[in-house]
Amino acid sequence: MFEKLFKLLPPNVKPDDKGLCEQYFEPILFPKNRIIEEDGKIPKYLYFVVSGYVRLFHYNENGEEVTTHINCPPGFITSYFNFINQTKSNENLECVTDCELLRITKENLDILTEKSEAFKDFSILVYQQSLTYNENRSKELATLTAEERYRRLMKTYPQLLQNIPLQYIASFLGMNPKSLSRIRKEIASQH
Repeated sequence: MFEKLFKLLPPNVKPDDKGLCEQYFEPILFPKNRIIEEDGKIPKYLYFVVSGYVRLFHYNENGEEVTTHINCPPGFITSYFNFINQTKSNENLECVTDCELLRITKENLDILTEKSEAFKDFSILVYQQSLTYNENRSKELATLTAEERYRRLMKTYPQLLQNIPLQYIASFLGMNPKSLSRIRKEIASQH
């Protein structure tokens, strides 16, 4: 399970650093539809998705689920702000498919980044990438049409369309399932 994580690490990571990862990250399997972090609680773990798909979602004022992030493996996912600051999150983290994950607590992540300069640098890079992704996503939701957002998702993350239920994709793209269905039909009729 660790090989996918090791492939993402920078080249200056030493074998000892990899050993520390194996010491502090816990391999775990979760079934489809399992909530692994609940809203109203402090996120316990930062997850590295080895295989499977995980989403972050919250409930809006009407009690409807709003998907804010869908992770493509391999990669990290958690409610970052709340995990870093150890504050209660308003988001749920759910395995959309069966998942193979590596997870680490905030305490163990702090120990790992203290012991490994390379992993500290890597952690900073992961957080920077998360901030950049979220900023770009906010801009896209504000400036692109629903069809443009869907086309961008098709181009950038085609694997999501084969592995994620359409109601989650619609929510992630800021539209209702009927609008997504209409857009998909229009695009299909153009080909």
